[in-house]
Amino acid sequence: MKKTGLIVGKFAPLHAGHEYLLKTVADAVDALVVLLYDASDITKVPLSVRADWIRALYSKAIVLEGHNSPLRDMWTPERTREHEEFIRSLVEPYHVTHVFSCEDYGELLARALGAAHVRVEKVTNGEEHMSATMIRNNPHARKFVSEKVYADMQKYGDVV
Repeated sequence: MKKTGLIVGKFAPLHAGHEYLLKTVADAVDALVVLLYDASDITKVPLSVRADWIRALYSKAIVLEGHNSPLRDMWTPERTREHEEFIRSLVEPYHVTHVFSCEDYGELLARALGAAHVRVEKVTNGEEHMSATMIRNNPHARKFVSEKVYADMQKYGDVV
């Protein structure tokens, strides 16, 4: 049976932890689907630019741009269902068998999609944990992103 993996995220910005997750999943599946959420509330880098970062790294991946995604303002059962339906509508044609994540939402999403969940442990650099929020707010965290990603962050004013 063909193993199709799904990763969902904002990738705002794409950092070394994301790259580790993408490589881990790409090596473990027959097909990789990556769904990027529109995140204009937290990043100035357009969705299409963020999607192109992933396309450049994984040309065989199916990269979906999640325009007009549901709000992420609160996590009520109703809001969770809205996200599940949004994701399902975009990934349904790809017959996702596994959801890969580093976060707690992965188990719920996998269950909603009728897929298995595979938790990938977060990566650290020595003692430093990386997150997209940290990178956006700390110019010294630049070491966690590629030259291209950093250049785009500068271009769109997404660095402090």
